Amino acid sequence: MAQERNNQNQQNNNNVADSLKNTAGSAFETVHNALETTENIAMNAVDATKNAINNLTDNNRNNQNANEE
Repeated sequence: MAQERNNQNQQNNNNVADSLKNTAGSAFETVHNALETTENIAMNAVDATKNAINNLTDNNRNNQNANEE
């Protein structure tokens, strides 16, 4: 009887440990996805800034060339 109770307690402990592991895994996955989303937003902002600067530079160059002609 005691051995049966020990076996049941061990199984319960394993179930709790597995549940905690799965919950932690899900939490880390959520944080990872949030970080990837933040990185994508930041990189899109950098790309947009780069494009705006390139457009401004090209426009200034075109205006300067037009004034020299």
